[in-house]
Amino acid sequence: MTRAVVATGNAHKLEELLVLLPDWTLEALGADDYPPEDGTTYRANALIKARFARGRAPADVWVLGEDSGIECAALDGAPGLHSARWAPGRDQADALLERMAPETDRRTRMVSELVAIAPDGRELHGRGTLEGELAPARRGSEGFGYDPILVPAGHDQTVAELGDDWKNAHSHRAQAVRELLAAIDRGE
Repeated sequence: MTRAVVATGNAHKLEELLVLLPDWTLEALGADDYPPEDGTTYRANALIKARFARGRAPADVWVLGEDSGIECAALDGAPGLHSARWAPGRDQADALLERMAPETDRRTRMVSELVAIAPDGRELHGRGTLEGELAPARRGSEGFGYDPILVPAGHDQTVAELGDDWKNAHSHRAQAVRELLAAIDRGE
C-alpha cells in the first residue's frame, strides 16, 4: 500500500480519491493555513497545494494536491480556476445555473489536475477533462459540487443522475488519477 497525504479540506474530494486509489492509504492534511491558490492554471494550483503538503507531511509518504473547476464556453471558460469560490455565500452550482440561464451555448467541461510528490521529491501529474453541457436545472442526488448540473457528452442525464459508479469510472478526476498512475508506473 502506498501512503499519501492529500492537501485538501474538501471531504468529498478525499472520499472520491479513496475510491479512485484503492491501493493507497490516504489521509487529509490537517492544516488550516493553506497558501492562496493564486496560480494561473489548475496544475499550478495543485502544485501549490502539493508542495505545501510536502513541507508538512512525513518524509516517507507521497503527497497529493488537486485542483479542479468547471468551464463554460459562453462565459469564456469561467468560472474556471475560481469555481470553488466565484459566488461567495451562495451555492456555486445554483449561482452558475442562474448566470447561464439566458445563454444558448451550454457547452461546459470539468477539468481536474492532480499533482503527486514522491518521498524522493519527484513531481508527477495527471489531467482529466469531462466534456458536456450545462443542464437547465439541478438533477440527481449523487456526487457533489457541480455534478447535478453537468450532462456529460453522449448522455442525457447529469453526473449526479448517472451515479457515483459512473462518476468513478469516467469523471475528470478519475481520468486525472489514471493519468497520474500511468506516470508513476512509467517512473517519470
